[in-house]
Amino acid sequence: MSATRPTTVETAIECCRPTDKTPVTLDAAALPSARTDLRELQRELDANDFVPAGVTVDACFDADCSFATQDEADRIRECVRSAAFLGAGTVTVEFAAVEDESKVRPSLAALKERARREGVTLELDGPLSLDS
Repeated sequence: MSATRPTTVETAIECCRPTDKTPVTLDAAALPSARTDLRELQRELDANDFVPAGVTVDACFDADCSFATQDEADRIRECVRSAAFLGAGTVTVEFAAVEDESKVRPSLAALKERARREGVTLELDGPLSLDS
């Protein structure tokens, strides 16, 4: 029998304490890609009493081209990585149109799984949903 109490989500939530930091949503276009620059951004946010709650990505899926879709998915994947590094809980992908759902849907599903593994929630704000 273990003397330590099992850790659960409920236990973690019960132990939450309020903080005076302001949650902010960051624009992915303004995020640096290098880890050292992300660390500096994190320090600046902390120094100004901000905590990254989310990252918003403007995406474009209006080309009927698998390569263009893959390039856009790769760019969003980097934003997911940066969001996870900064400690943001959500990445919102905003897009206005989808040229070919059969190309975009699998890419977004893979991105959603990658985000889940990184500890980030991927949300879609556009004409396509991954909900069944």
